[in-house]
Amino acid sequence: MKVRRILKSSLPNLSRTEAWRDNSRSIYCDGEYAYVPVLDGWPYDLEIPERAPYKGPGYQRLGDTLLLHGASPTAGQLDELIAWEQPACILHLQEHAGVMRLPKAVVLYGKPHDVTFSEAGIFYTLNPAEIMFSQGNRREKMRLRSLVKSGEKVADMFAGIGYFTLTAAFKGAEVHAMEINRVSFVYLIKNIHDNYVSKNVRAQCGDCRDLLSGTYDRILMGHFDAVDFLPHALAHAGPGTILHVHGVGDRSVEVAAAVEGAGFRYSLSEHKVKKYASRTWHCVWDVELR
Repeated sequence: MKVRRILKSSLPNLSRTEAWRDNSRSIYCDGEYAYVPVLDGWPYDLEIPERAPYKGPGYQRLGDTLLLHGASPTAGQLDELIAWEQPACILHLQEHAGVMRLPKAVVLYGKPHDVTFSEAGIFYTLNPAEIMFSQGNRREKMRLRSLVKSGEKVADMFAGIGYFTLTAAFKGAEVHAMEINRVSFVYLIKNIHDNYVSKNVRAQCGDCRDLLSGTYDRILMGHFDAVDFLPHALAHAGPGTILHVHGVGDRSVEVAAAVEGAGFRYSLSEHKVKKYASRTWHCVWDVELR
């Protein structure tokens, strides 16, 4: 592969529209230098062997940090991944524990730190060693964006760093965002500010069961134990309110029982978000009250 060698520090100034640059191949970094592929017919500095694609365990990328799930990689796979992606940090996430879904992370490379990245036009900042972020929820965020209407009064009972709060606020909803984890809450406030939606969001740190107030048009319940919180949510709902109740496995019977127990008529639909385990799905039940 023909390449031009440049300082890695100059990469931010390198345009993808350079006439000589071969954008069909990835830039390779080694130490302080970056090797940029060059199209045939253009001057180049040297030739390097074509890199074999990475074939190790799958991973997610958040900013300059890679997140691995499942089995821990071998030393060889880890070296291969570092060479392929040139990350600043690699974390092996073993589980998300407790009501707050705190990640249990093992540092495989580098040092954990705050990362900022964008998803569907929204910027998020978090430390992935301290805070959970699931890229598998992206489709659900986009679905929510298509449903929320400007001016709606929305409750986000488990706001986290703003996964669904920011999506609703971008559509012009008036969002009451509640988060019990103080670390997550700090990032929530930052993300609200950085996305310029402060006028649309009232954020509170504490137990959502104590913070819900008034009646909402839409209630977001993005927690796997959301069904257990339904009595509290339904106390702040009325005819026309729509609830988005998350859970793992088939909990539709429990959702229906809670709604009926509160005296509402309703319509219920199920939406699969992502595979959670073998034959088990992370689902959302949309409940429209009548």
